[in-house]
Amino acid sequence: MENGLLHPDRLFPADHATRALARDLFYAVQDLPIISPHGHTDPRWWGENPAFSDPAALFVTPDHYVTRMLISQGVSFESLGIGTDCETDPRKIWQTFAEHYHLFAGTPSRIWLDDAFSRLFNVNERLAPKTANDIYDAIAERLPHPDTRPRALFDRFGIEAIATTDSALDDLSWHIAARESDWNGRVVPTYRPDAIIDPDAQDFNANLDRLGEITGCDTTTWDGYLDAHRSRRLAFRALGATATDHGHPTPMTADLSIADARALFNRVRGGKMTNGDAELFRAQMLTEMARMSLEDGLVMQLHSGAFRGHSSQVYRDYGPDRGFDIPIPVSFPVALRPLLDAVGMDPRLTLILFTLDETTYARELAPLAGVWPCLRLGPPWWFHDSFEGMRRFREMAMETAGVFNTVGFNDDTRALCSIPARHDVARRVDSGWLAEMIVTHRLDETEAYDIAALLAHGLAKKAYKL
Repeated sequence: MENGLLHPDRLFPADHATRALARDLFYAVQDLPIISPHGHTDPRWWGENPAFSDPAALFVTPDHYVTRMLISQGVSFESLGIGTDCETDPRKIWQTFAEHYHLFAGTPSRIWLDDAFSRLFNVNERLAPKTANDIYDAIAERLPHPDTRPRALFDRFGIEAIATTDSALDDLSWHIAARESDWNGRVVPTYRPDAIIDPDAQDFNANLDRLGEITGCDTTTWDGYLDAHRSRRLAFRALGATATDHGHPTPMTADLSIADARALFNRVRGGKMTNGDAELFRAQMLTEMARMSLEDGLVMQLHSGAFRGHSSQVYRDYGPDRGFDIPIPVSFPVALRPLLDAVGMDPRLTLILFTLDETTYARELAPLAGVWPCLRLGPPWWFHDSFEGMRRFREMAMETAGVFNTVGFNDDTRALCSIPARHDVARRVDSGWLAEMIVTHRLDETEAYDIAALLAHGLAKKAYKL
């Protein structure tokens, strides 16, 4: 045992011979640098490098993986420091967390949290009501120290590059501050234009007005609107961006004539949308974004299959990203065909696909990525960023898509301290999968070691141009 929380063979296969191979494969990649090409860490952390205020603010209140589980068992948002008239004493919030920590048994959150408690703060007992105060004190004692500030953790975690996800309307001031500091960590923005692409987004027309102000382009016209996107993409690229990201309900794409696209934009911009116009506009804009990627080289990411804000009450009272986003079925072949017919054979395009609908892995995504040269499969995302989810992905997609049409792993997290834990899980799972490939004589050992390094580091670095 490494300590009371972390077993050195965690997540490895049960069979002794296979476990020994998995262990050796893992040891070969465990210390490779982390490429974190898609995530949601706060850019302020990198620009300002502030100390974290307290354990609850670090581990509980901002983490929707944590809060959704507690809410599901009747814990109130207010007791977790969320909402108006909420609890403000971080020790009380932590105590509530500790009293319900048993709820995380068997979940990936438990693995990530135990890993962070143990490796970052030398906590060797599991969080529980009777250990809550001691663990709180152990963490709180370390937080003012320079070695627990964001930039120090970046270096300690062995992060080679990390990408944040930033609104197209963001001024990117924290990225500028990080660049102008004496710190040399590589942190880049990612262009996320949902607020100015989705007509269903809050304050959509006001967002387009703001886009015009920022860029000096006439966003009341289709051509000026597209020019404004090009301008913002260039601004992101100037600060190191290598990718865009698109969070759409479905992967629907369209390739309208210029005249039809202008007419659609005029209806959307003028508040005269007809039924289906919002989805059609999102669909057209995915193709437009792909065309722009041919021009500026930004890798394109598409995340689809989430019903956002499933509770209207929670969204109204507590805002977005509170854990009430639910997977929904989506389908890719028909939806993506217009975009792929337009630009899918162009070698300048890379489109990375993510989904919450696992039923599409073998039926749709693997066959698509296994033939279209522009397509790559993103790793299991969100609800499936787990031991079982990663295994299912490998088993369902790899035989058809092949390893080299995937992009390795990315951690997709807001929780800074979970980054090394998530990569550790992925490297352990992939080592176990590759070990089973060796013992069933589908790979030889040399190939498996090479592939383990690619899955842990090389594929993400190449796909995201980092």
